[in-house]
Amino acid sequence: MADTIADTRRLFTKPQNLNDAYGPPSNFLEIDVSNPETVGVGRARYTTYEVRLKTNLPIFKLKESCVRRRYSDFEWLRTELERESKVVVPPLPGKALFRQLPFRGDDGIFDDSFIEERRQALEQFLNKVAGHPLAQNERCLH
Repeated sequence: MADTIADTRRLFTKPQNLNDAYGPPSNFLEIDVSNPETVGVGRARYTTYEVRLKTNLPIFKLKESCVRRRYSDFEWLRTELERESKVVVPPLPGKALFRQLPFRGDDGIFDDSFIEERRQALEQFLNKVAGHPLAQNERCLH
């Protein structure tokens, strides 16, 4: 058997300048779901979430946007994507039907820990969907 010698020579690369090191990445898409707010009273009570988008992808007309959405809006988006696109759409966090039952010891779907869990799951859902190149072309996502 012949002995093999590893090639340890350095690769020649272009020197990095300050703009390359500290400038924005070539393509980025950031979506944050934050600032949950519970509004309304009694049966008309619901929680909304602030959805912030920052991107430099050319497919998006707005490079930055901020809207408030409730869980039913995320359900609508998922339904539209399933109906209109060829994308396999990830699941949304569950409806939490048991948390809506009366006579619970906590605030049910308005409990702070539940709202935070749901916020994280909705952010994960949006980032998975929006990161898919085919889903980025869908009008309902924009």
